[in-house]
Amino acid sequence: MSLERAPLLGIANAERQRLGRMIQYADPATWEQPSAAAGWWNRDVIAHLGAGDTIAAQLVAGEPAVELEEFLTSETDGPFDIDAFNAFTVNRRSGLDTREVLTRWGQAADSFLSYCTALSGDDWASNRYDYIAGPIAARYLVQTRVVEWWLHGEDVRATNGLGPQIQHWPIYLTIDLAVRMLPWSLGRAGYDLSRRTVQVEVDGAGEGSWHWGLGTGEAPLGHTKPDATISGRAPQLALVAGQRLKPDDVLLSGNVVLGGDRQLADTVLRHLRAFP
Repeated sequence: MSLERAPLLGIANAERQRLGRMIQYADPATWEQPSAAAGWWNRDVIAHLGAGDTIAAQLVAGEPAVELEEFLTSETDGPFDIDAFNAFTVNRRSGLDTREVLTRWGQAADSFLSYCTALSGDDWASNRYDYIAGPIAARYLVQTRVVEWWLHGEDVRATNGLGPQIQHWPIYLTIDLAVRMLPWSLGRAGYDLSRRTVQVEVDGAGEGSWHWGLGTGEAPLGHTKPDATISGRAPQLALVAGQRLKPDDVLLSGNVVLGGDRQLADTVLRHLRAFP
Protein backbone atom coordinates (compact mmCIF):
# COMPACT_ATOMS: atom_id res chain seq x y z
CA MET A 1 0.00 0.00 0.00
CA SER A 2 1.41 3.37 -1.05
CA LEU A 3 0.40 6.21 1.25
CA GLU A 4 -1.04 9.39 -0.17
CA ARG A 5 0.90 12.62 0.25
CA ALA A 6 -1.05 14.14 3.17
CA PRO A 7 -1.00 11.04 5.41
CA LEU A 8 2.69 10.44 4.67
CA LEU A 9 3.64 14.00 5.59
CA GLY A 10 1.49 13.73 8.71
CA ILE A 11 3.31 10.55 9.74
CA ALA A 12 6.67 12.21 9.04
CA ASN A 13 5.76 15.20 11.18
CA ALA A 14 4.65 12.91 14.03
CA GLU A 15 7.92 10.99 13.89
CA ARG A 16 9.96 14.20 13.82
CA GLN A 17 8.05 15.41 16.91
CA ARG A 18 8.51 12.07 18.66
CA LEU A 19 12.26 12.17 18.13
CA GLY A 20 12.27 15.79 19.29
CA ARG A 21 10.56 14.81 22.53
CA MET A 22 13.09 12.05 23.08
CA ILE A 23 15.88 14.60 22.68
CA GLN A 24 14.11 16.96 25.07
CA TYR A 25 13.66 14.38 27.83
CA ALA A 26 17.00 12.58 27.57
CA ASP A 27 19.43 12.95 30.45
CA PRO A 28 22.02 15.50 29.16
CA ALA A 29 24.86 13.26 30.35
CA THR A 30 23.81 10.48 27.96
CA TRP A 31 24.71 12.49 24.85
CA GLU A 32 28.38 11.86 25.58
CA GLN A 33 27.85 8.10 25.96
CA PRO A 34 28.03 5.34 23.32
CA SER A 35 24.87 4.67 21.31
CA ALA A 36 23.76 1.33 19.93
CA ALA A 37 25.23 2.46 16.57
CA ALA A 38 28.75 1.04 16.69
CA GLY A 39 31.47 3.68 16.99
CA TRP A 40 29.12 6.64 17.57
CA TRP A 41 28.20 8.55 20.71
CA ASN A 42 24.55 9.45 21.08
CA ARG A 43 25.30 13.01 19.98
CA ASP A 44 26.99 11.62 16.85
CA VAL A 45 23.75 9.87 15.88
CA ILE A 46 21.89 13.18 15.92
CA ALA A 47 24.76 14.84 14.04
CA HIS A 48 24.36 12.18 11.35
CA LEU A 49 20.61 12.81 11.16
CA GLY A 50 21.22 16.54 10.96
CA ALA A 51 23.49 16.07 7.96
CA GLY A 52 20.98 13.89 6.14
CA ASP A 53 18.06 16.21 6.81
CA THR A 54 20.05 19.28 5.77
CA ILE A 55 20.89 17.66 2.44
CA ALA A 56 17.29 16.55 1.94
CA ALA A 57 15.98 20.04 2.71
CA GLN A 58 18.44 21.69 0.32
CA LEU A 59 17.54 19.34 -2.51
CA VAL A 60 13.79 19.81 -2.16
CA ALA A 61 14.32 23.59 -1.93
CA GLY A 62 16.22 23.48 -5.21
CA GLU A 63 19.51 24.48 -3.59
CA PRO A 64 22.94 22.83 -3.83
CA ALA A 65 23.55 20.02 -1.35
CA VAL A 66 26.69 21.75 -0.11
CA GLU A 67 28.09 19.11 2.24
CA LEU A 68 27.46 16.26 -0.17
CA GLU A 69 29.12 18.17 -3.01
CA GLU A 70 32.13 18.98 -0.82
CA PHE A 71 32.56 15.31 0.02
CA LEU A 72 32.25 14.21 -3.59
CA THR A 73 34.82 16.80 -4.62
CA SER A 74 37.28 15.60 -1.97
CA GLU A 75 36.79 11.90 -2.77
CA THR A 76 37.72 11.60 -6.43
CA ASP A 77 38.82 7.95 -6.42
CA GLY A 78 36.46 4.97 -6.53
CA PRO A 79 32.69 4.68 -6.03
CA PHE A 80 30.71 6.61 -3.45
CA ASP A 81 31.41 5.26 0.05
CA ILE A 82 28.41 5.84 2.33
CA ASP A 83 30.35 4.94 5.49
CA ALA A 84 33.09 7.42 4.62
CA PHE A 85 30.50 10.10 3.93
CA ASN A 86 28.75 9.47 7.25
CA ALA A 87 32.08 9.71 9.09
CA PHE A 88 32.86 12.92 7.18
CA THR A 89 29.62 14.62 8.26
CA VAL A 90 29.80 13.46 11.88
CA ASN A 91 33.45 14.45 12.27
CA ARG A 92 32.71 17.93 10.92
CA ARG A 93 30.25 18.44 13.79
CA SER A 94 32.51 17.01 16.49
CA GLY A 95 33.62 20.45 17.65
CA LEU A 96 30.11 21.82 18.08
CA ASP A 97 28.43 22.16 21.45
CA THR A 98 25.94 19.31 21.98
CA ARG A 99 23.00 21.71 22.20
CA GLU A 100 24.02 23.14 18.81
CA VAL A 101 24.11 19.65 17.27
CA LEU A 102 20.64 18.88 18.58
CA THR A 103 19.22 22.27 17.58
CA ARG A 104 20.62 22.06 14.06
CA TRP A 105 18.99 18.67 13.56
CA GLY A 106 15.56 20.02 14.58
CA GLN A 107 15.90 23.01 12.29
CA ALA A 108 16.96 20.84 9.35
CA ALA A 109 14.13 18.36 9.87
CA ASP A 110 11.57 21.18 10.11
CA SER A 111 12.93 22.82 6.96
CA PHE A 112 12.79 19.56 5.05
CA LEU A 113 9.16 18.94 5.97
CA SER A 114 8.22 22.55 5.19
CA TYR A 115 9.77 22.39 1.73
CA CYS A 116 8.05 19.07 1.03
CA THR A 117 4.71 20.53 2.08
CA ALA A 118 5.24 23.50 -0.25
CA LEU A 119 5.88 21.34 -3.34
CA SER A 120 3.26 21.54 -6.06
CA GLY A 121 1.32 18.39 -6.87
CA ASP A 122 3.25 17.98 -10.12
CA ASP A 123 6.62 18.41 -8.41
CA TRP A 124 5.67 15.93 -5.69
CA ALA A 125 4.74 13.37 -8.33
CA SER A 126 7.45 13.91 -10.94
CA ASN A 127 10.56 15.53 -9.43
CA ARG A 128 13.60 13.38 -8.69
CA TYR A 129 16.28 14.52 -6.26
CA ASP A 130 19.93 13.45 -6.44
CA TYR A 131 20.14 12.15 -2.90
CA ILE A 132 22.94 10.10 -1.35
CA ALA A 133 22.08 6.82 -3.10
CA GLY A 134 20.91 8.41 -6.35
CA PRO A 135 17.76 10.02 -7.79
CA ILE A 136 14.71 9.65 -5.56
CA ALA A 137 11.11 10.87 -5.66
CA ALA A 138 9.85 13.18 -2.92
CA ARG A 139 7.56 10.53 -1.41
CA TYR A 140 10.45 8.09 -0.98
CA LEU A 141 12.75 10.82 0.29
CA VAL A 142 10.19 11.52 3.03
CA GLN A 143 9.85 7.80 3.74
CA THR A 144 13.62 7.44 3.96
CA ARG A 145 13.85 10.23 6.53
CA VAL A 146 11.07 8.69 8.66
CA VAL A 147 12.92 5.37 8.63
CA GLU A 148 16.17 7.08 9.63
CA TRP A 149 14.47 9.01 12.44
CA TRP A 150 12.93 5.87 13.88
CA LEU A 151 15.95 3.58 13.55
CA HIS A 152 18.45 6.10 14.88
CA GLY A 153 16.03 7.13 17.59
CA GLU A 154 16.09 3.49 18.69
CA ASP A 155 19.92 3.58 18.62
CA VAL A 156 19.90 6.43 21.12
CA ARG A 157 17.04 5.08 23.22
CA ALA A 158 18.91 1.82 23.68
CA THR A 159 21.47 3.56 25.91
CA ASN A 160 19.81 6.72 27.27
CA GLY A 161 17.29 5.01 29.54
CA LEU A 162 14.12 6.05 27.71
CA GLY A 163 13.40 2.61 26.22
CA PRO A 164 12.12 1.59 22.77
CA GLN A 165 9.32 3.27 20.83
CA ILE A 166 7.15 0.64 19.17
CA GLN A 167 5.11 2.71 16.71
CA HIS A 168 3.05 1.34 13.82
CA TRP A 169 3.83 3.74 10.99
CA PRO A 170 7.63 4.04 11.20
CA ILE A 171 7.87 0.26 11.57
CA TYR A 172 5.53 -0.28 8.63
CA LEU A 173 7.41 2.22 6.47
CA THR A 174 10.75 0.60 7.34
CA ILE A 175 9.56 -2.80 6.15
CA ASP A 176 7.81 -1.29 3.13
CA LEU A 177 10.97 0.50 1.99
CA ALA A 178 13.08 -2.63 2.49
CA VAL A 179 10.64 -4.74 0.45
CA ARG A 180 10.57 -2.18 -2.36
CA MET A 181 14.38 -2.21 -2.42
CA LEU A 182 14.66 -6.02 -2.67
CA PRO A 183 15.38 -6.20 -6.43
CA TRP A 184 18.16 -3.62 -5.97
CA SER A 185 19.54 -5.18 -2.77
CA LEU A 186 19.58 -8.69 -4.24
CA GLY A 187 21.02 -7.53 -7.55
CA ARG A 188 23.76 -5.62 -5.79
CA ALA A 189 24.70 -8.86 -3.98
CA GLY A 190 24.91 -10.73 -7.30
CA TYR A 191 21.55 -12.51 -7.28
CA ASP A 192 19.31 -12.71 -10.34
CA LEU A 193 15.92 -13.77 -8.98
CA SER A 194 13.84 -12.70 -11.96
CA ARG A 195 10.37 -14.27 -12.15
CA ARG A 196 10.51 -15.20 -8.46
CA THR A 197 8.31 -13.58 -5.83
CA VAL A 198 8.11 -13.35 -2.05
CA GLN A 199 5.19 -12.77 0.30
CA VAL A 200 6.04 -10.78 3.42
CA GLU A 201 3.29 -10.81 6.05
CA VAL A 202 3.77 -9.46 9.55
CA ASP A 203 1.60 -8.60 12.53
CA GLY A 204 1.82 -6.40 15.60
CA ALA A 205 2.77 -2.73 15.42
CA GLY A 206 3.75 -2.14 11.79
CA GLU A 207 1.57 -4.97 10.49
CA GLY A 208 1.25 -5.33 6.74
CA SER A 209 1.38 -7.66 3.76
CA TRP A 210 3.47 -7.42 0.59
CA HIS A 211 3.62 -9.79 -2.41
CA TRP A 212 6.69 -8.59 -4.30
CA GLY A 213 8.58 -9.46 -7.46
CA LEU A 214 12.31 -10.02 -6.94
CA GLY A 215 13.39 -9.00 -10.44
CA THR A 216 13.81 -5.35 -11.39
CA GLY A 217 10.47 -3.84 -12.40
CA GLU A 218 8.61 -7.12 -11.97
CA ALA A 219 5.26 -7.51 -10.22
CA PRO A 220 3.37 -10.70 -9.35
CA LEU A 221 0.69 -11.65 -11.86
CA GLY A 222 -2.89 -11.77 -10.67
CA HIS A 223 -3.45 -14.11 -7.73
CA THR A 224 -0.37 -16.25 -8.28
CA LYS A 225 1.18 -17.90 -5.23
CA PRO A 226 4.50 -16.55 -3.97
CA ASP A 227 7.60 -18.70 -4.33
CA ALA A 228 8.67 -17.94 -0.77
CA THR A 229 7.10 -16.47 2.35
CA ILE A 230 8.41 -14.50 5.33
CA SER A 231 6.02 -14.02 8.23
CA GLY A 232 6.15 -13.02 11.87
CA ARG A 233 6.34 -9.95 14.07
CA ALA A 234 6.69 -6.58 12.38
CA PRO A 235 8.94 -4.82 14.95
CA GLN A 236 11.55 -7.59 14.81
CA LEU A 237 11.49 -7.73 11.00
CA ALA A 238 11.86 -3.94 10.80
CA LEU A 239 14.95 -4.15 12.99
CA VAL A 240 16.36 -6.82 10.67
CA ALA A 241 15.71 -4.48 7.73
CA GLY A 242 17.47 -1.75 9.69
CA GLN A 243 20.39 -4.11 10.41
CA ARG A 244 19.81 -3.82 14.16
CA LEU A 245 18.87 -7.49 14.60
CA LYS A 246 20.51 -10.46 12.89
CA PRO A 247 18.37 -12.77 10.75
CA ASP A 248 19.59 -15.82 12.69
CA ASP A 249 18.40 -14.28 15.96
CA VAL A 250 14.83 -13.63 14.81
CA LEU A 251 14.63 -17.08 13.20
CA LEU A 252 15.88 -18.80 16.33
CA SER A 253 13.45 -16.87 18.53
CA GLY A 254 10.49 -17.71 16.28
CA ASN A 255 9.65 -14.04 15.70
CA VAL A 256 10.19 -14.61 11.97
CA VAL A 257 9.21 -17.80 10.12
CA LEU A 258 10.14 -18.83 6.57
CA GLY A 259 7.93 -20.80 4.19
CA GLY A 260 7.59 -21.97 0.61
CA ASP A 261 11.03 -22.20 -0.96
CA ARG A 262 12.89 -21.82 2.32
CA GLN A 263 16.28 -21.30 0.71
CA LEU A 264 14.86 -18.44 -1.37
CA ALA A 265 13.10 -17.00 1.69
CA ASP A 266 16.34 -17.17 3.67
CA THR A 267 18.24 -15.38 0.92
CA VAL A 268 15.61 -12.63 0.79
CA LEU A 269 15.59 -12.21 4.58
CA ARG A 270 19.37 -11.84 4.67
CA HIS A 271 19.26 -9.10 2.03
CA LEU A 272 16.27 -7.21 3.40
CA ARG A 273 17.50 -3.70 4.15
CA ALA A 274 15.87 -0.29 4.42
CA PHE A 275 18.86 1.77 3.25
CA PRO A 276 21.72 1.38 0.74
